[in-house]
Amino acid sequence: MITATQIRDLEFGVNSFGDVATDGGRPQSDEEALLLLVDEAQLAESVGLDSFSVGEHYREGMVDSATPVILAGIAQATSTVRLGTSVTVLSTQDPVRLYQQFATVDGLSRGRTQLVLGRASAIESFSLFGYDIEEYEQIFEEKLDLFLRLMREDRVTWSGRYRPPLDDVRLHPRMPEGGIPTWIGVGGSPDSVVRAARHGLPLMMAVIAGRPERFAGHAELYLRALARFERQELPIGQHSIGFIADSDEEAKNTYWKYWRPVVAALNEERGFYPPTAERYETEVSTGALYVGSPETVSQKIASIVRANHLSRFDLKYDVRHLPREARAHSIRLFGERVVPRVRELLHENPGDWRLTGRTPAEIVKGGRAVHA
Repeated sequence: MITATQIRDLEFGVNSFGDVATDGGRPQSDEEALLLLVDEAQLAESVGLDSFSVGEHYREGMVDSATPVILAGIAQATSTVRLGTSVTVLSTQDPVRLYQQFATVDGLSRGRTQLVLGRASAIESFSLFGYDIEEYEQIFEEKLDLFLRLMREDRVTWSGRYRPPLDDVRLHPRMPEGGIPTWIGVGGSPDSVVRAARHGLPLMMAVIAGRPERFAGHAELYLRALARFERQELPIGQHSIGFIADSDEEAKNTYWKYWRPVVAALNEERGFYPPTAERYETEVSTGALYVGSPETVSQKIASIVRANHLSRFDLKYDVRHLPREARAHSIRLFGERVVPRVRELLHENPGDWRLTGRTPAEIVKGGRAVHA
């Protein structure tokens, strides 16, 4: 059963994709949207949230293309909240430059920086930076290998296909020994789950549609893989989308207005599900949208913490043109009312949270074999 210490150590954060808000009905300028992120990070810190993360996108209506620059600015306006990425598209980054950028942010934030590395579901950066989407998998694996070596080794000699070789290189500024906390983000691929375990990295599951409980199998695959590779047990996190208001009705009605056009665009561009009222209701009631009053969202989060063996839950609070006042109120309710209530619910009903009491080696017994 879950212990009081484990409930206390459960982490909660908020994520932004740099979606442009409205202010008095007027869409903000890019400058205003960037400054709003600083304000919202300060708010997240003030209500006791553990982390504030920013994504990486290259499209109109989002201002998060230069994530480390944003985080460096936020670092100067905050003092305790951890600063990270909801996703860094490693495939189209230079691992050397990425190391230097986040070593810099980590120094400016006095050791508060973390990363989620992913292959990208939005692929605009591939054509923008001249990468072949057909080599999606190979590029990520090679760059991940180099980035981890740069973090974990003092000097690196390396060669590969996608950047010039390195000969006994020592980068500056330096990250702390072993690097900064780095997670692998997955959107449903079992291969990505196993990759995280093989490299000894925590797992961040992006659950944005359908029943979130279906990712329980990914969590258990990850734990079996950790045992297969003789790794210690590592944290499992979940990134999900949501909006909190004073009542269920207010939350659902407000979010529907801004969610529908965004999903309609995704449906046209990427074949995402159509944003019908029926689908919206399903996603809110039993699916991946954490939309509702503080009590409703708390109950749903507590349930998924148990089901998916979570150590961390991150809520993406912004959606394009959602009013800035509504965004701020959602963050405040999340920190002040939802997080304490989730801990209370877990105390009342611990369940089989994180498979407590079972080591990865014990979990693998009776499970399928896991292969590299």
